[in-house]
Amino acid sequence: MVTKATGEQQHEGAGHRARLRSRLLTGGEAALADYELLEYLLMTAIPRKDMKPLAKSLLKRFGTLAGVFNADPRALAQHPGMGETSAAAIKIVALATRRLARTGVQEQPVLGSWQALIDYLTVDMAHLNHERVRVLYLDTRNRLILDHLLTDGSIDEAAIHPREVVKQALDLGASALILVHNHPSGSPEPSRADIQITGRIAEAGRLLGIVVHDHVIIGKEGHVSLKAKGLI
Repeated sequence: MVTKATGEQQHEGAGHRARLRSRLLTGGEAALADYELLEYLLMTAIPRKDMKPLAKSLLKRFGTLAGVFNADPRALAQHPGMGETSAAAIKIVALATRRLARTGVQEQPVLGSWQALIDYLTVDMAHLNHERVRVLYLDTRNRLILDHLLTDGSIDEAAIHPREVVKQALDLGASALILVHNHPSGSPEPSRADIQITGRIAEAGRLLGIVVHDHVIIGKEGHVSLKAKGLI
């Protein structure tokens, strides 16, 4: 038997969801606050329950919307009120976002779609809590051949061997490459190690006809191009 209080509560919940849905479908980019975006997403995984407190607690724990979407799946699943189904709903959106951003990079020359590249790298790397180093190998038309995850760890010669980076380019038939890594500290300003390893890879590339177009550093506070700073 449904009591009057329960019925009113269900009616209010349905009305709230309908209002969120209407704002989502008819409003602009800022139609929903960050917690409301999470709230609506979680509604699809956990029906007939108020998701606002859970959405707000996720934002409080992980800091930002991006922090939630980039959180470890196990940490999400174990968060009070979550579970594997809810964690999967969040991770599928994160995965879809990365693939959409990657499509913008793959479909046109990288150097001619620089902002699409930065958007893709920012989505994928800006909120990591560890350093990730990758090499983008390009063909003669500067189209992406391979987005290679080189290492998860510090950028130094212990992890990155310049000749191996260039040899991979030769094996792929690439004519150029772009180095990319992130700074978990948030600031994308290059360190001395960043500059030194870039110079060594660029020199190894020159000897074998491989162009190092740039080294891009991604951080929560933005990005830095070593080429734009005159460091390549």
